[in-house]
Amino acid sequence: MPGNLLKNPNGYEDLEHWELTENGGDQWRTEDMPEDCGHTFNDESITKYFCTSFELCMKRQVIDLLAEGYDPENLDIAQPAVNVEDWFCSRADCGCIYMLTVTLLDENLEVIEEFKPDEVTLDPDSDDCSWKQVSHTFTDYGPGLRFISFAHGGQDTKYWKGWFGVRVTGSSVTVDL
Repeated sequence: MPGNLLKNPNGYEDLEHWELTENGGDQWRTEDMPEDCGHTFNDESITKYFCTSFELCMKRQVIDLLAEGYDPENLDIAQPAVNVEDWFCSRADCGCIYMLTVTLLDENLEVIEEFKPDEVTLDPDSDDCSWKQVSHTFTDYGPGLRFISFAHGGQDTKYWKGWFGVRVTGSSVTVDL
């Protein structure tokens, strides 16, 4: 089975494979590490990230587990752990807001279980704005898992023209089966 089920998690293919559910301000774009007022990333193999603008930018992928080769009976009986990981940071000169929602869905795209941490606001005047990891593992969620929705994004806090909002990369969804 594949490792990371998210396609284009680091922006190497620009915005390919992502549904841009909110594309405000100057819209989503990708940049190279570490870029202006940036922070080095702990994994040197990751050299790009996605960045957001001065109005809300959210993007989403919905993973079809059967299309990825998972057996529905195995999913129902084993209820394998679903591991989620994401990384975000702000610029050193502008604050940002970060949001993440990961949802386990059944065949009708109805919610089985959801992980939605509180949105994070980073202020470079008072916070460490270097890359931060958020992770979660879904277990014991019951039978019926067929899709996983991964959505994240945010914006800046100063409404500056350009791309001063939250930066995201290193996103992953894996299933332990």
